[in-house]
Amino acid sequence: MDESHPTIALRPPVEVMRPRPVDEIPEQGSTPGGFQYTVKLDGFRAIAFVLEGGRVFLQSRSRRDLAREFPEIAAELGRRLAPGTVLDGELCAYRDGRLSFTDLLKSTTERQRLAVPVSYIAFDVLAVPGRDVRNRPLRERWPLLGEVMAAVAPPLQRVLATEDRATADLWFRDLREVGVEGIVAKDLDSTYRPGSTWSWRKIRHADTRDGRLLGVFGGPDRPRALLVELPDGQIVQTSPRLTAAQSHQVGAMVGDRLGELVERPGLGPVRLLVEPLLVEVLQPAGRREPTARFVRVRSEG
Repeated sequence: MDESHPTIALRPPVEVMRPRPVDEIPEQGSTPGGFQYTVKLDGFRAIAFVLEGGRVFLQSRSRRDLAREFPEIAAELGRRLAPGTVLDGELCAYRDGRLSFTDLLKSTTERQRLAVPVSYIAFDVLAVPGRDVRNRPLRERWPLLGEVMAAVAPPLQRVLATEDRATADLWFRDLREVGVEGIVAKDLDSTYRPGSTWSWRKIRHADTRDGRLLGVFGGPDRPRALLVELPDGQIVQTSPRLTAAQSHQVGAMVGDRLGELVERPGLGPVRLLVEPLLVEVLQPAGRREPTARFVRVRSEG
């Protein structure tokens, strides 16, 4: 704690807590403490530090201060929240009734010219005046976040959350059209710990696509990843690493199609196929760099 300002118990930078990806929304009761389910928003992750005199530091995941790029949000946080408050949340832009990540990339002047509203959606509280609460379980931090934000109004909001799995399923199904990426399931007993953790799990929408298998990374008989051309022409390396069964299937299918070994910029050496194979992949929803998860080989041609 800063002795000259006893209300400031936590200062930037802070490493964020990150969910790990899973394929399905976990059932309530599958962890002893139970889950809280929140919507996964398509925005800029930002930790909001309210400092002395209402000054605000909006820390991005790369530890950059976003306050100058989002001055209206920084000003609102400084006006509404007490010094010493630290929130974790997402900066979100809206256009035509849905979340618009691309508008976050525009300058402040351009967003104002286009009248694109931006909100800060808080999903956790890390500190209150004079106290770091990261060591408290989520079941205590969540109502505390409600108290901290009791007097605020848009553009500051608390994230949509529930402990009912059926409601989470409805949100996952029905809110995709407004730009919600999926669901984050959080263990209610979890403290706020830096880095990636299974205590938080993200379930993102994914679309099944047919792709063209162009090459393999690693041993040709047991590849670890694939070079795939997506329907829009983009060429990506599959992720995560192939399972043992997938690797065996692909290795058996590509044996008589292997061609030259080439260096793929940014990806390393890849063994190209002389004749592509049709494969099924999953593409996560969202606006970040394209990725694809291998599902299976669809055919031999």
